[in-house]
Parts: sequence; structure tokens; C-alpha cells
Amino acid sequence: MNEFEMMKTSAKNYMIHVMNLKKEDIVLVVSDEYTKNIGNAFHDAAIDYGCTAQIYLLPEKLRPLLEIPAEMSEFAKGKSIIINVFKGSGEETPFRAKWIKEMVATKSIRIGHGPSITKSMMLEGPMNVDYEKMVLAADKMIKSFDNAKIVHVTAPGGSDIVLDIEERAFSTDAKIIKEPYFANLPCGEIWCGPIESRADGIIVCDGSIGDIGKVKKPLKIYVKNGKIINLESKDQKLVEEVEILTSLDEEARIIGELGIGLNPGAKLSGILLEDEKALGTAHIAFGNNENMKGGQNRSKTHRDFLFYKPTINVTYKDGSTKTVVKYGEFCF
Repeated sequence: MNEFEMMKTSAKNYMIHVMNLKKEDIVLVVSDEYTKNIGNAFHDAAIDYGCTAQIYLLPEKLRPLLEIPAEMSEFAKGKSIIINVFKGSGEETPFRAKWIKEMVATKSIRIGHGPSITKSMMLEGPMNVDYEKMVLAADKMIKSFDNAKIVHVTAPGGSDIVLDIEERAFSTDAKIIKEPYFANLPCGEIWCGPIESRADGIIVCDGSIGDIGKVKKPLKIYVKNGKIINLESKDQKLVEEVEILTSLDEEARIIGELGIGLNPGAKLSGILLEDEKALGTAHIAFGNNENMKGGQNRSKTHRDFLFYKPTINVTYKDGSTKTVVKYGEFCF
């Protein structure tokens, strides 16, 4: 089997197990010149399965895109599945957020979102896993947060932050079951949108940062009342870059997500799309969380900061406590 056929197999397995692919589905693959072969793999896999499928290539002459091209929205009309597989960049984060928001609002569309996906991800690791086993792990983890109020997250790198997640239930992208019909590609995490004004402590990002990659020196993020109040690192260039990326609007520095990786095939590649799915990691994001349960952050951007071997202690509404993750290992 050649590489393209292998990518088709990965694409088909993902769409069947995660996107709940049916022969009557009408699929739109959004791709670009950089990831055209991956886009073609998803398109051909859908056609081979018996679906109707179409490809839309992002207009390279207009990139980085800030707005959704009018013809792109036209292509999406009447589709039941959207597969986004194109090159990701920090400058296009607002565009991606607008596109996802527009598609999620349609409700009937199932979305597989993979900005920065690579051939390696398609051929190895995160796209070649036991999806059913991963769904079971996601369900167990989500249930461990039932009736949770406070989570205290620590890590060997120095992270020590308290979040309020009362009535902010966790979701997973391991399988699309109900609204908002959204999954990452590759998939493999659970997440929630913490209460935006109730997070205090420090996050030490010693893994990777969305659209930046692996950090050379840890980044310390000081948080008070849910907002970034200071950034520190021995890598001053990194501090300056993150300052810019988290200053796009007023809510870009407000907490937006707590995520926990659970994909056993994901590696720390420096591409957060894969990194945030890796077992033994957690990430906290700042910015938009409108597509999360209860989320109120309407920023135009969303920036993830990943760290290794988290320990997560939960305080429940009845006052009881439990450690649900210890040094990156699930406690179930």
C-alpha cells in the first residue's frame, strides 16, 4: 500500500469512527496547496465510501486570510460534513475562529478541524489508534468531573492554578455525538471552558504553544481573576511574541479552556494540533470559548499553552475531593 492509500485509510477510519460518516453524507474538504494531498485523501476516501464530496482550496493570493472568502461559505451550503485540512498560522487564527463559528451555527454540519495537519500525523500515531478504546477513556474522564466545582492543577514544571468549572461540563472530540458537532483532526482530548473570571495562579508552559511550537525556555503565565497579568521567560523574544498574540482584543488574555490529552498515538511534535492530544499533558488556553458549554469569551483568537505531567485535584459541589489525574496518569 503506498502512502496515499495509507492516508486514505486513516481518513476513512477517522470519518467513520469520529464523524459518524454515512453514505448519504455530502462532504466538503477545505484544503490548500500545502496540504492538497491530505485533502485529496479525505475527498477520495469519502467518494470510495459512497458519499458525495467536493474540495475547496483556500486562495493563496489572499493569505493570510482574515475574513471568510464569500465563495467558501457558498461551497459549504448543503454539506453535512466539513473537513478542514490546511496549513495553520497564528495570523489566520481569527479567520479560523470565524469559520468554525459560522459552521457551528449551522448545527446540522459535523466539522473535523485540522489546521497544521501533516502527512506524518496521517501515516503514524494519532490518526492510527483504537478509537473505541479512546472514547471509553474520554467517557470515564468526563464522568470523573461530574458535579465538579473547583479544579487545582499543578505540574512538575511549576504550574499551580485554581479554576472554577462549576456548571462548565467537559466535552470530547473523540467522537461526534451531539451539538456542537465539532472534532479536532487528529482528535483525542477532553476540555471545558472554565468560568472566565475565576482562575488564579501560574501556568508554566514547558511544552508548546499554539501556532508557535515547542518552547525553548519555559513561559510563566501569571493569572488573576481569569486574566493574564504578566508573562515571564528567559526567552524574551517568546514573551514579546505571546504579548502580541494575546493582545488582539480585550478578551484574548481571558481564560478560555482547560484541556487534557488522551490520544495514545500522539507525539510532542511541536504542532499543538497533535501535542494537545498527547497522553500525559494538559493545556490551558486564553481567548474564545463560545463553542464550549457555558463559554462566554468572545475573543477573535484562542491560544493554547501546554505543559507536561499534570496533577488535577477536584473539589465537588458536596465538598468532597478527588485526584483524577496524577503526574499525567488517569486515576480510574
